[in-house]
Amino acid sequence: MPDTRLDDGTAARLLSVAVENLRRDHPAHWSHVIADDDELVPQRVLHPIFAGSFDWHSCVHQTWLAVRLLRLRPDLPGADEARRTLDSLVTAEHARVEAAFFDGPNGGFWERPYGWAWLLVLDAELRTWGSPWAGELRPLSAVLRDRYLVKVAGSRLPVRTGTHGNTAFATGLVLDAARAVGDEELAAACAAAALRWHREDAGYGGFEPSAGDFLSPGLTEADLVRRVLPPADFAAWFEAFLPDLEEARWKSLREPVPVDEPGDPYGSHLVGLALSRAWQWHAIADALPPSHRWTDLARTAAEAHREAGLRHVFGHGYYAEHWLGTFAAYLDLKAF
Repeated sequence: MPDTRLDDGTAARLLSVAVENLRRDHPAHWSHVIADDDELVPQRVLHPIFAGSFDWHSCVHQTWLAVRLLRLRPDLPGADEARRTLDSLVTAEHARVEAAFFDGPNGGFWERPYGWAWLLVLDAELRTWGSPWAGELRPLSAVLRDRYLVKVAGSRLPVRTGTHGNTAFATGLVLDAARAVGDEELAAACAAAALRWHREDAGYGGFEPSAGDFLSPGLTEADLVRRVLPPADFAAWFEAFLPDLEEARWKSLREPVPVDEPGDPYGSHLVGLALSRAWQWHAIADALPPSHRWTDLARTAAEAHREAGLRHVFGHGYYAEHWLGTFAAYLDLKAF
């Protein structure tokens, strides 16, 4: 169930910022491969739904944020404006234009896997809600569902980075989305990949964090594995994966990382790291037996990271506010 600690005032502020982001075309970060000058076109031409919020993936998950808030808090201040904005953006015609890009030669890798994963989360949110926007989005969501299925089924190795390329993070989101809409084929492929990539991992030895991380590679992996193993098996796996979790070397994983410049792009990533660690520590604690020696440690770490992350969500400029609201809302509201 969604956490009720997100008060209506904060929810309304998150919704307002999300709608602002969806409408705002500039500044923008474009990363397309182009073959000639004729392909230098405005982002809205290629991506008429998701051209705002600095970059495509952020626009996708800010759209999810707006939808999630409208679903759970339909009477928030600004809700009518949010609905009008989504009505103007999420249309079948726009989705067909987006789908044509992802059906093309560059669509097989652009925004993979992070943006694809958030798109499938948005699709599942709309479908489980019964929203008409689900049908409007379908031309795009169908293409990316099939592309993700092919990729996750064929990937022998994971990407263990602390940023957008992390395959455990994306696959966890897609697995949840597939289960929510009853897509057994996609869910099975995601679960198989999780075990193929991570079932035998033990004695984690990564150095965390890196300066640009918004995900913990170690916790993100654990957060995926707890989705696919029975509780007793997960507890055994987690003990083998981080056998020295209580030791001094993992203080940097148990405690929040100081954020010196939350308005700097990398500084905002460290804010996101606190938020993602918070929900991952919570999920790990819930997956462990109540009496497990690390359950209380995980809950304590979750609360410390929650407090550290939420203090920087607003007021630090566009590099932070174009995306952090999603992570703040996901912490309390989850998806579907």
